[in-house]
Amino acid sequence: MRIFTDGGSRGNPGHAATGVVVLDGETILFESGVYLGIATNNVAEYEAVLRALSWVAKEKELGHFPTPQTLEFRLDSQLVVEQLNGRYKIKQPHILAYVKKIQDVLTSLGYPVTFTHIPRSENARADALVNQALDSFLHSF
Repeated sequence: MRIFTDGGSRGNPGHAATGVVVLDGETILFESGVYLGIATNNVAEYEAVLRALSWVAKEKELGHFPTPQTLEFRLDSQLVVEQLNGRYKIKQPHILAYVKKIQDVLTSLGYPVTFTHIPRSENARADALVNQALDSFLHSF
């Protein structure tokens, strides 16, 4: 299962949103763009990973994934990928809390996981979902 996630904010911090696309081969299993409120880019990126994992956990609980799945996360945030892979130190307590939540969910799922940095151009659909969620919220006034 390939999982593309993105988070962004207009301003840093500023209005923020997440984008998630889950694929099995070329089939889209799930996609979502969610407005978060005011947050930083990094918080939005971590929220996107958590939202993807929440969906996977729910689907597993419903019996939709009876066999172990390999979760291949693809993100265009090198910082988040390196932090989740344990290669970059995490100094901010709130980011450390996100990493712990993500690790806890991954442990409970028991699925093999990879986090890979990709160019922004390869994350276009998740990025578009972020921008749609932001545009929808900001144009609702």
